[in-house]
Amino acid sequence: MHRPAILGLIVLAACTPRAGVSTAPAGSAAYDVVIENGRVIDGTGAAWFHGDVALAGDRIAAIGPRGAFRAARAGTRVDATGHVVTPGFIDIQAHSIAHYMMGDGRAISMVTQGITTAIHGEGSSLGPVNDRILAAESDTGLRRVLARFAGPRGFSSWLEYMVGRGASQNIGSFLGDGTLRTYVKGEEAGALSAAERDTARAAVARAMEDGAFGLASALIYPPNTYASTEELIDAAKAMAPYGGVYITHMRSEGDKFLEALDEAIRIGKEGGVPVEVYHLKASGPRNWPKMPVAIARIDSARAAGLDVQANMYLYPAGGNSFASCIPPKYAAGGRLLDNLRNPALRQAMVQEMLATDAGYENLCEVATPANVMVVGFRKPANQRFEGKRLSEIAAALGRSWPEVIIDLNVDEELGLGELLFLMSEDNMRLQLRQPWMKFGTDAGSQDPATAKGMTHPRTYGNFPRIFARYVREQRVLELEDAVRKATSAVATRLSLTDRGVLKAGLKADVIVWDPATITDHATFDRPHQLSTGVKDMFVNGVAVLRGGTHTGAKPGVVVRGPGYRP
Repeated sequence: MHRPAILGLIVLAACTPRAGVSTAPAGSAAYDVVIENGRVIDGTGAAWFHGDVALAGDRIAAIGPRGAFRAARAGTRVDATGHVVTPGFIDIQAHSIAHYMMGDGRAISMVTQGITTAIHGEGSSLGPVNDRILAAESDTGLRRVLARFAGPRGFSSWLEYMVGRGASQNIGSFLGDGTLRTYVKGEEAGALSAAERDTARAAVARAMEDGAFGLASALIYPPNTYASTEELIDAAKAMAPYGGVYITHMRSEGDKFLEALDEAIRIGKEGGVPVEVYHLKASGPRNWPKMPVAIARIDSARAAGLDVQANMYLYPAGGNSFASCIPPKYAAGGRLLDNLRNPALRQAMVQEMLATDAGYENLCEVATPANVMVVGFRKPANQRFEGKRLSEIAAALGRSWPEVIIDLNVDEELGLGELLFLMSEDNMRLQLRQPWMKFGTDAGSQDPATAKGMTHPRTYGNFPRIFARYVREQRVLELEDAVRKATSAVATRLSLTDRGVLKAGLKADVIVWDPATITDHATFDRPHQLSTGVKDMFVNGVAVLRGGTHTGAKPGVVVRGPGYRP
């Protein structure tokens, strides 16, 4: 790992001017940056117009018609001819916590997509911290870092720690429900006691005052999956006075998809909070016909006055841990690896994984083994299986696919991932057209120069894919509406009132990109390829990308929800 650069602004100042950018002596500038000759798309959904955008400090200073600032002094001029100028994209489902805790903070695969703000927390966050959280963490180095976030403002301290190490993106988070469960009960299954519910409500309130956007559940993954509907309603009630949002990876995206959606809507209704569904999808061919029904239920809830919305990524495959297809009861108490090693439990596990309805979300069965790609092998003896389908690995080893899941998870100590090819392109196009849809990568940042093994291509290409495939090629969306769904729609959802729109006085998170050439290059077979087309990026008024190249600057700040109490 590289230590974070602490002189990001100096790096920016030292950059050599490139073609199309002129500079003036710093002392003579009326504006720090003028972006001129572009098509301005302000993020509201309004039609583009030819115009110029001026930045001063960390704010948008002014927006005018083309040529409006020609006579003004400017520290830097960016020629946006042939490009659009838009707000920076906001990723509502980021997973770059490890990158910002241990990496160099540049977020290469994310900023080259045009993402200026990353929102974390699906199922887990690294704050708040207590003895139960520390006991559940097996990495001693990380445990020492987590100890910093114990105490009454732990959630806020965690966010500030990540930004303090140097971040090219703005960073915010929901409170992960798995973290909340561990905080009050450890990793054990079972209902929360009355005392534990009191502790949970207090922890939710403190996290909201620390700037959490709400509560984020991931209900197919332990310990999230142990949460009852009632305790989630309890948590929702605790965050309602702070303007929190209940955002959820639902209990099912497959055979119980509609039932899971009903549960999410109930939590929002009885908890008095808006509901946001992570990566809305109907998984598996047998469930594809349910998507129009799900959309109708969301529309019906909205018509009845309940704020239900959703987001999605732009690929027909999902991705998660290769251990996620194991019945979650075996993970209770943090004992999954021990239980996988227990020969007395093997046959029962195999039979449960083969069952079409064993009482949990088994996406390996829903997808079928031929549609499960296994990735992340570390041991040399297993490298031959990297990127192979579960059915191929089972044939090569002469074992059933559930036995392969057990054996490889033991051999690689739960470090494997899987890509699940589950979704319908027709459904994806239908979802994209919904006015309440937004976007998230559901991925963590990587650097292709150092990345190893396979990963999901959304890590590198999710946002450019929207504009290349679904705006330019297939014309599913109009350009302005796609920009709105990637910017102001997320900002509004999170009550971020100072970002997401190009407007004088708001924060200068601005990108310049070419709608005719923006392209995602990452594929499932060759994922480690940066997207192209985003030319310039400013985060809080500081250039993070110039000519598509990272400047080294790390001007990101913490972004917080409406309940924040300094």
